[in-house]
Amino acid sequence: MARQAKHFDRRFTLSLLHPRYWGSWLAIAVLFIFGILPARVRDPISRLLAKLVMRIAKKPIQVARINIQTCFPEKSADEVESLIKANVDMFVLALLSQAELLIRSNEHIKRRVTIAGYEHVQAARDAGQPIIFIMPHVWPIDYAGIRLNLALPMVTMAKAHRNGLFNWFSNRLRSSQKGRVYMREAGIRALISELRQDNSFFYLPDEDLGPEQSVFAPLLGTEKATLPVVGRLAQAGKARVIPVKIGYDTEKYQFNLTLMPAVDEQDMVGKDNEAIALNKMVEQVIIAYPEQYMWFLKFLKTRPNGQSELY
Repeated sequence: MARQAKHFDRRFTLSLLHPRYWGSWLAIAVLFIFGILPARVRDPISRLLAKLVMRIAKKPIQVARINIQTCFPEKSADEVESLIKANVDMFVLALLSQAELLIRSNEHIKRRVTIAGYEHVQAARDAGQPIIFIMPHVWPIDYAGIRLNLALPMVTMAKAHRNGLFNWFSNRLRSSQKGRVYMREAGIRALISELRQDNSFFYLPDEDLGPEQSVFAPLLGTEKATLPVVGRLAQAGKARVIPVKIGYDTEKYQFNLTLMPAVDEQDMVGKDNEAIALNKMVEQVIIAYPEQYMWFLKFLKTRPNGQSELY
């Protein structure tokens, strides 16, 4: 019997009403209230709440500080702290805005997320090719995914939450445009199968998956262990690889989504070349909008031989 790829069940079940989830339901209700509010009202509130996060999120902020200092050794202490503050502001803003992707209209989402460079997507679609969008972990990544899913068929892959209700909520949101959300356990075979069915997806190349099968390549002011698998995925699925970046315009209350030209296939030949190419794409996104990146992640856990651990 063929192996069945695992994907999240987005259906509501009565088990989600269990008393252990009542606190989580309250949190989701708060998110829905913020999702209804206009951005011009919600954004100032998010900046006020970010000040509270700065006071209590000591461990994540220390991780962010280590990451920024490692990636930008030329930054002064004041510049590092300024970037951390801007990053926390964006984290809270993206979190409080998230529910609007589920409860507001598609026309509202289109107004909230502008698209530049869609001609690169159109060229691939005209050629009958699906797309592997390359984007590292950024706070507004769900905005990018949902907005593109309005224009073309998409699937995604996500790590399960420990909280069953939050797991249902986040994957219901990500599949709101009928895109399927796979568990990580589904593996590469599931993604190749989806590409062959003309479904596109996001690939996040900046996660640290350990030394096994990873290759070290330059990333800003350091080196990072990178898994070179995108080239094989693109080849197997006959897909184009398109880097994506997204940033928030605080004056227009809009997310600006930019689709860059497709990557030359020759740049992805060989594991070392692919790792270099992927990290260059990550650099492009971080440099364009450094405050949007998830600096809280321990994406530099694996270090080259002879270098001490960072965290």
